[in-house]
Amino acid sequence: MGSLRAFAVSLCGDKERADDLVQETLFKAWNHLESFKEGTNLKAWLFTILRNTYFSERRKRRREVEDADGTYAARLATQPAQHGHMDMQDFRAALVQIPDDQREALILVGAAGFSYEEAAEISGCAVGTIKSRVNRARNRLAGMLGLEDAESIPLAEGLSKTA
Repeated sequence: MGSLRAFAVSLCGDKERADDLVQETLFKAWNHLESFKEGTNLKAWLFTILRNTYFSERRKRRREVEDADGTYAARLATQPAQHGHMDMQDFRAALVQIPDDQREALILVGAAGFSYEEAAEISGCAVGTIKSRVNRARNRLAGMLGLEDAESIPLAEGLSKTA
């Protein structure tokens, strides 16, 4: 055990950590005694276990982040994607139910990013007509989706996937 401990100290540079490594090495060796082949070098086998344990833990620690107070983990939390996916399916289903002229206006202004003036030119109607169609489309979608107000329907997000 003395030579195992000396080897462990040379690897990690910490006597307490070296003691833990030796203890873990002996634990692993005991639990996997059936894999030791009689007539081979027991000392070399134990040194190999210790070395592999040390480098495995070192690789693992490189991927770990110190987060004693949990602030890093709190920043990593994300909302589940399922709700967004289901909301998008509901939105698409509602979008196909509104009148063609309103859907066209909403897609031109919301998804394609055209100004009201550009959308009016494309549609061959007045700017006020496009504004009215977009407003009616948003109100109708808000009602179908059970939203409080039409402002909940974004103009520039997600519409291009439905067009």
